[in-house]
Amino acid sequence: QVQLVESGGGLVQPGGSLRLSCAASGNIFRPLSMGWYRQAPGKQRESVAQITSRGSTDYDDSVKGRFMISRDNAKDTVYLQMNSLKPEDTAVYYCKAQIAFNIYWGQGTQVTVSS
Repeated sequence: QVQLVESGGGLVQPGGSLRLSCAASGNIFRPLSMGWYRQAPGKQRESVAQITSRGSTDYDDSVKGRFMISRDNAKDTVYLQMNSLKPEDTAVYYCKAQIAFNIYWGQGTQVTVSS
């Protein structure tokens, strides 16, 4: 089993920044792909940003140029730097890890963008 612990969510004004972290622990095998998803009230969970074990990244069009995903392989931790936040970024953000065909999810962290 793999456990994912997220941190860094909160309330921020429009235009502000937040940094999310997700640390993986447990039976971790390589390669380990990690990423972030989000789910707003009444909407389906959607992909925000993904990063492979080699560092290749992919972003949803809605966050390109504003969000940046990175990882520290030594710590099995993935980060999401979120800049120029908008009210429509408000959601619960979930960390996801994938090892082969096994997928693991974090508990989620709330991000609220409001004045």
